[in-house]
Amino acid sequence: MPYSCKSPDDVLRIIKDDKVEMIDLRFTDLPGLWQHFSVPPRAVDADAFAEGVGFDGSSIRGFQEIQESDMLVVPDPATAFLDPFAEARTLVLICNIRDPITGQNYSRDARHIAQKAESYLQSTGVGDASYFGPELEHFVFNGVRYDQSTNYGYYEIDAVEANWNASGKNGPGLGHKLRPKEGYFPVPPADQLQDARSKMVSILEDLGIAVEAHHHEVATGGQGEIDMRFAPLTRMADNVMIYKYVVKNVARARGMTATFMPKPLFGDNGSGMHVHQSIWKGQQPLFAGDGYAGSSPLMRYYIGGLLKHAPALLAICAPTVNSYRRLVPGFEAPVNLGYSQRNRSAAVRIPMYSTNPKTKRAEFRCPDPACNPYLAFAAMLMAGLDGIRSRLDPGEPIDKNLYDLPPAERAKIPSTPASLDEALDALEADHQFLLKGDVFTKDAVETYLDYKRAREIDELRLRPHPYEFFLYYDV
Repeated sequence: MPYSCKSPDDVLRIIKDDKVEMIDLRFTDLPGLWQHFSVPPRAVDADAFAEGVGFDGSSIRGFQEIQESDMLVVPDPATAFLDPFAEARTLVLICNIRDPITGQNYSRDARHIAQKAESYLQSTGVGDASYFGPELEHFVFNGVRYDQSTNYGYYEIDAVEANWNASGKNGPGLGHKLRPKEGYFPVPPADQLQDARSKMVSILEDLGIAVEAHHHEVATGGQGEIDMRFAPLTRMADNVMIYKYVVKNVARARGMTATFMPKPLFGDNGSGMHVHQSIWKGQQPLFAGDGYAGSSPLMRYYIGGLLKHAPALLAICAPTVNSYRRLVPGFEAPVNLGYSQRNRSAAVRIPMYSTNPKTKRAEFRCPDPACNPYLAFAAMLMAGLDGIRSRLDPGEPIDKNLYDLPPAERAKIPSTPASLDEALDALEADHQFLLKGDVFTKDAVETYLDYKRAREIDELRLRPHPYEFFLYYDV
């Protein structure tokens, strides 16, 4: 159940009144996976919210080296919720990270970076709040097996509703299988995950996360999407982490397994994370105007920033080698860096569902759900703000299918990086916009680059292709 805690006293009262049996302290590592440890209720008092609780930072990816391992988690009272899956009555608190020696917030704490991005927006005077609405796609499989050794390597996926099970040799042949690229909006029995997604949605709603819709997605083999209602930047990043947690645990409770891996199936659509975003000042939506597609000049400058910095952004927003199995033409993955209204083959789309100024937003379609949402949302906001500051013209919109353009015309449109290598090189060359207001620090950017190159690119160079599944399945 959700709470509306505003102070440590509110949390302490809930612990007592609701007979909480365990406190789960959660934070996000640099690549973007939730980490946690649990303490009994007596270990959380007012001092824990002020001074933090100690943990070993050297065992967390992208954090400390062993000679400087001591770190602190500082719980945020506003994030409190009861874990819907734990046997013991468990209160979850999402935390920030602090250095116990300096007493300062940790430069590599992704949640703190997101909070700094929100503060920087306010300091510019451009707006008061940035709203984000990501559409995370995912797969729910009935089985996943993978292994690799000196003399073999393999991965194998199974999904009851998938077309490769049409022969029905492992059970009754009942048909209603989804062919590749035909998974969008079919009703049951072809869509065999309706009840599972409905359960996910009901839990998210119980936790206070508003959901607008859920449906099967384009791919065969269990691809789905749940759309959360937009929220302020850091709060939405928190919601993304909760969303992933709920999807994975509902699937597991039903004897299935969920993944946000961008491209688990060869020859079919991958999972993206289209990110809707806007800036407001008070009650005024700043992206609405009388320009192209009902946009304001400020919105077009913001889009100009997204497009200019897109190659660098993708090192953070499409952050795995596997991400670039998805970012190829023909799979609704926008590899051409242009913008348009309604056009889903453009990197940035301006949705046209409503004429209400409050609905006006830009949708950046290149990211995928393997990213760290705190870093990704912060980076996108910083790119957009750089576009506003520099008054970057995004150029003419392209209201046509970019995949069907003649080769000579298509060659004039800038493209996304073709690999994680290229994206990381772009980030190394173009990250000054992230350093504005000390939102991202050089330490955070350099550590991110070093981690990605050492942990993912270098390891894959030493291993055959199936090793990719080890690295990216459990995102």
